[in-house]
Amino acid sequence: MEAYKQLSERGAEVARREYSDHVELAADFGPAQDIDVDVVGETVIVVTDGESYDIDVDGTPQAFIKNGVLTIELDEEADS
Repeated sequence: MEAYKQLSERGAEVARREYSDHVELAADFGPAQDIDVDVVGETVIVVTDGESYDIDVDGTPQAFIKNGVLTIELDEEADS
């Protein structure tokens, strides 16, 4: 749950969903936010308001941004 906690501490409204083959975290930063995301290994790098922070996860995540919502998808075994 470390990723969930880290996103919540950044002021994002976070939802966690479990599917048969993956876990998904969705963090709503709001549409006015300028957010970029990148994945390097097991780390999701988020840049918002000129500030950068890393979210470490187990496994290889996929991450993307749409309309101010950061979505991180992890294998079902991954610790989120």
